[in-house]
Amino acid sequence: MESGKTEFYRSNKILIFKMNSLIDKYNIPGPRYTSYPTVPYWDETTFSPEKWKESVIRSFHESNAGEGISIYIHLPFCEALCTFCACHKRITKQHSVETPYLESVLKEWKLYLDLFNERPRLKELHLGGGTPTFFSPENLKILLEGIFATVEIAEHPEFSFEGHPNNTTREHLQTLYDLGFRRVSFGVQDYDPKVQKAINRIQPFENVKNVTEWAKEIGYRGISHDLVFGLPHQTWEAMEHTIRKTMELKPDRLAFYSYAHVPWVKGVGQRGFDENDLPSGEEKRRLYEDGKKLLQDLGYIEVGMDHFSLEHDDLYQSLIHKKLHRNFMGYTSSNTQLMVGLGMSAISDSWYAFAQNVKTVEEYQKAVEEGEIPVVKGHILNGEDLTVRRHILNLMCQLETSFDAGNSFPELENALEMLKEMENDELVEISNNRIKITEKGRAFTRNVAMVFDLRMMRNKPETRIFSMTI
Repeated sequence: MESGKTEFYRSNKILIFKMNSLIDKYNIPGPRYTSYPTVPYWDETTFSPEKWKESVIRSFHESNAGEGISIYIHLPFCEALCTFCACHKRITKQHSVETPYLESVLKEWKLYLDLFNERPRLKELHLGGGTPTFFSPENLKILLEGIFATVEIAEHPEFSFEGHPNNTTREHLQTLYDLGFRRVSFGVQDYDPKVQKAINRIQPFENVKNVTEWAKEIGYRGISHDLVFGLPHQTWEAMEHTIRKTMELKPDRLAFYSYAHVPWVKGVGQRGFDENDLPSGEEKRRLYEDGKKLLQDLGYIEVGMDHFSLEHDDLYQSLIHKKLHRNFMGYTSSNTQLMVGLGMSAISDSWYAFAQNVKTVEEYQKAVEEGEIPVVKGHILNGEDLTVRRHILNLMCQLETSFDAGNSFPELENALEMLKEMENDELVEISNNRIKITEKGRAFTRNVAMVFDLRMMRNKPETRIFSMTI
């Protein structure tokens, strides 16, 4: 019996050592691939607002004849600054900003409507931020009814919003449910008081419990909680406590994100704590590995990267039926081609091009008042971009991709050669022009995708611009 125990512990030590070695080897800065090319590699020299409009018109006709279109609305206001947040936001307690901003969003939407020669069919809509529940239920209703009056709602629409547990009211949930919303995501992050203080997100479990139970009582069928690992002062004991408290509420899905520490990009917001307070690489590895295992032991299935869901949830069902999609909103169960981003800093995707709006409220409102779609930069995808984008999307959503004469690219042989080492490390399997990420390789999905990132390979950054992959 003792020799059996000894062999068990020896085997586990070897597995842990091997995984630690792999993480040390592959934990490098890399994109999250909500797009390809990624934003730092957009070629603005070939982009113009006119070309953007042309791509939108083309994509609209293709999308509207199919599943429909998506709308993302960026609602940037927050009453307090969370020091872990990398989103574009405006901190204010003045709720007088609500109406003028929402009026601008509706004016921007009218500018897009003017490009279409038929009524859009709306399949997917998401309210992000910032803090969407900063806005009153009455004002959100005015915004949404203004949009719904101009569209046809597709069959089985996917309407979702991000709710802050501290200011989401039952009235918010009921109002949005009555307007067709069935999904809500609550930002939990971590329940440890020391972590919450460091990230300036004081949020008692009771608040999360209240909004989750209200949502269930009202009838929401897609309740999600966001958890983040790698935050300052975070320990495995605290992370385990957070996961087990989350299980008391049993959300339909979970996002288990790695904290993206990019203060050189986001400035003072992510300098709100000492960087020495962040977990070490080894500590962060344990948060990820043990957290993932615990979630799976508790009945959650890993979907794509960073996401887990119960078997009944649409996210898992879309994975099974190969309809899982990834865009600037993250993973979605609707595979729409055209996503129109409305609001300050919002990013739009026509499949053939990307465009980002201006990044301040004042610039945004000024542009739409002058009758201009308020894009400030973008990228027109060429044929090679479209091919590479499809492969990276396949890897991020289905954990595999394949090649034939119609979807190859010049550096394919180089990419396959680079994957040889990952194949030796059992992270990928390569056979018959097909690449499949193994279960062991899931943690390194971003690394596998990077092999195909031709724009980054041809122009490697001299300074760090991405967060770490693990």
